[in-house]
Amino acid sequence: MPGSLHAYVVEGTRLRVEVVSDQGATLSLTGELEELEPIVEIGGVLGENPALRSNMWSYAKAWYVAHTVSNADALSIANPAAQKAALKLVDDTRRIAQKRADSYAKTAQWIADVADDLSQLDVETAWCSSCFSKAQHRKSNRPGGQLPVYVCQGCGSPTLPCVAVGCENMAVRERGALRIPQFCAEHRHDISGFEKAQGTIGELHDYEEYLRYEKPNFDKTSKIAVGSAAAVAVAVPLALLAAPAVGGAIGSLGMFGGLSGAAATSHGLALLGGGSLALGGLGMAGGTAVVTAVGAAVGGALGASVANAYLREDRSFRIELLRPGRGGVPVLVANGFLTDGTGEKWGGWKKIVNDRYPDSPVYRVYWGAKELRDFGVLGAGALGKAGGTVAAKAAAATATKAGAKILGNIVGPAMIATDLVKNPWHVAKSRADKTGVIVGDLLARTDAESYVLIGHSLGARVMVVAAQTLGTKPGGPRIQSAHLLGAAIGAKSNWDGLTAAVDDVVYGYHSTTDNVLKYVYKTAQAGETAAGLHGFKPDSSKLQNVDVSAQVKTHFDYQDNVELR
Repeated sequence: MPGSLHAYVVEGTRLRVEVVSDQGATLSLTGELEELEPIVEIGGVLGENPALRSNMWSYAKAWYVAHTVSNADALSIANPAAQKAALKLVDDTRRIAQKRADSYAKTAQWIADVADDLSQLDVETAWCSSCFSKAQHRKSNRPGGQLPVYVCQGCGSPTLPCVAVGCENMAVRERGALRIPQFCAEHRHDISGFEKAQGTIGELHDYEEYLRYEKPNFDKTSKIAVGSAAAVAVAVPLALLAAPAVGGAIGSLGMFGGLSGAAATSHGLALLGGGSLALGGLGMAGGTAVVTAVGAAVGGALGASVANAYLREDRSFRIELLRPGRGGVPVLVANGFLTDGTGEKWGGWKKIVNDRYPDSPVYRVYWGAKELRDFGVLGAGALGKAGGTVAAKAAAATATKAGAKILGNIVGPAMIATDLVKNPWHVAKSRADKTGVIVGDLLARTDAESYVLIGHSLGARVMVVAAQTLGTKPGGPRIQSAHLLGAAIGAKSNWDGLTAAVDDVVYGYHSTTDNVLKYVYKTAQAGETAAGLHGFKPDSSKLQNVDVSAQVKTHFDYQDNVELR
């Protein structure tokens, strides 16, 4: 008989979702919308499958959003243009939620159908391309004439043997008839190697060897682009979307759960920069994810998969050793927009770092060359690329109303009227968040006991995300201190995830005369105040604001005029 999947609202925001397999096995889950893990009401043979539970719960949350998102708030906006934009965002949210719900439903039904009748004798022990762990894979007793289906006993995902000659790993088994060969994560270049991805890299500058692939790439479609009107298009590893265990876990942990920042981190998910689609954010596809669920962690194989995908996307990313040092704590620096392409090796950091950390090895993170350049233009098309950059620098350099007007004329149309998928600020911000996760994952693999992180503008944002990401790994390297100059990140937040990762103090250097943050950032972020303008809020003994307004007049004056605490 055909299987079925249904979701219901029990009361308020309490949901129930039930699946019936094509052979009659039933699994019923219930829980509140904001809960990460539902309660198993009816389990049986399907109740122990993590991938099935995750996809069912993700379906229920997406279904709820699609059926409950309202136009009411948008209709209350008086400005016609703003109301139209808000209504479009609501429609996009509803459409995307329904599309996600349909995808999770198909995956959940597929897993239920193959997981309710498993062989006790036909078992393979191999690396799984869904959860990246070595586990038993039991064969499903499917009707004759179909390609074989196994189920990973670690994560619950359907798998099948990799078709590469001599390979003993298991590939992700997709739904229905297969028309193309299925390769494992190693032969798709989702990861550099199963065993290598679990290991360490010694010193930070050894990361390139760690990322070098051990097997040839037999599948040239090993990354796909995901984009929508409410999500910045990014290349992500297929394992994060096609692999049922991981894809479902992403959905239930973050995409429609409304979790962000410290709340997400505390549950083992670094969902940074994405936000909830239900709240108008970019969602997981447009944000940055390092999943520490389903058997993977920062510094583990899934983190390696994310790093591989994003490094293929950002060809400019690299970490360069600027100075070997003489025994001090390693220092890592990152520039922001309009300051990264100076052509100078140190990127303007040499004096400020030498004065404070004369004995430390110093590394520089290069990242997001294209995104930083496009954002520097502030919406190419308004004045052309060269004109946009010149006007932005000129306006930012003058702490006057005239300068603000110039910025408003350029930034306003570019940042508000443009879809998020093309919006230069949101693309650059998303890149900064993803870069921070990659940096955090790489730091987690090194032998160093601690690091000092220093960043300017969006580079400061990179360092915030790196510290928060690294903080999700128990027993990993610590952050001794962080210096955030003119940070292009929202001032108000729960900063527990940041300060918990730091042993000494996070210093936030801010200037009230920074017109880039006062006008560009505020316009791009719909009125949000940047931490680099008035300081982080709330501050604490471990998060200290340093007012450098007397020394720093523009967004580009920090490195030459600030003395690090």
